[in-house]
Amino acid sequence: MRKYVIIGPQGSGKGTQAKRMTEDLDIVHISVGDILRWNVSHYTKLGAQVRRLMARGELVGDDLVQSVIASRMSRHDWNHGFVVDGFPRNGAQAEFFLESYDLDGVINLDMPDDELKRRVLARRLCSQCGLDYNLIDSRPRREDRCDACGGKLVTREDDTPEALDARLREYREKTQPVIDIFSRKEFVVTIDARAGIDEVQADIRRKLGLPLRDADDAEAATDGTDGTDTTDGTNGTKTPGRTRGTAHTSDDDDDGSDD
Repeated sequence: MRKYVIIGPQGSGKGTQAKRMTEDLDIVHISVGDILRWNVSHYTKLGAQVRRLMARGELVGDDLVQSVIASRMSRHDWNHGFVVDGFPRNGAQAEFFLESYDLDGVINLDMPDDELKRRVLARRLCSQCGLDYNLIDSRPRREDRCDACGGKLVTREDDTPEALDARLREYREKTQPVIDIFSRKEFVVTIDARAGIDEVQADIRRKLGLPLRDADDAEAATDGTDGTDTTDGTNGTKTPGRTRGTAHTSDDDDDGSDD
């Protein structure tokens, strides 16, 4: 069984990388953001709370997030393992998670704030079908129109420079203690998330001693590496972007969860 946590600020690609890991490792992606977005789209009471927080550029409270993740983990549909995205969010939750689950690795996606802002502020959402676009690397064929349904592309209501600055400040303040706790257990591998999606995924797998995907094997052959990495101290002992047409519920969409 392989059990991981993936950490990173909004826009760093946590959801994308977590889903890439599930494609061939037979593990489950457990995303706080996906759960909260489902509630928003289905107009639940929880969804209404999240929508109000989004409009103010605030994060969902830690207690609420902890109850959401506890409920999800209790389903035990992750017999072969999981990768959790969007939790833990503070030191106490990190200690709880370490006591409750024998983690094989914590993936810390690192990206400078200026690059995060560039990516997040380029995001667009179809007002009709909910598909996500990014004007940097997944532009629609028609300006401001969805390729799938022709709907108008809009900026998300919480994707403003002011709201993003507030979320990044809160993320940095809360997340460093989490990383420090995990680092004391030697669980953390830090990944430069500025590279392309495939390159980031290959780096994650090399540092956790995981098998490379076919595409990653081809890349390793091209750049002369053998798919292993011993520079992070694990020595392979731990077993441990979004593209056009991806549904709105599938990546680092900001929903107040900091996923």
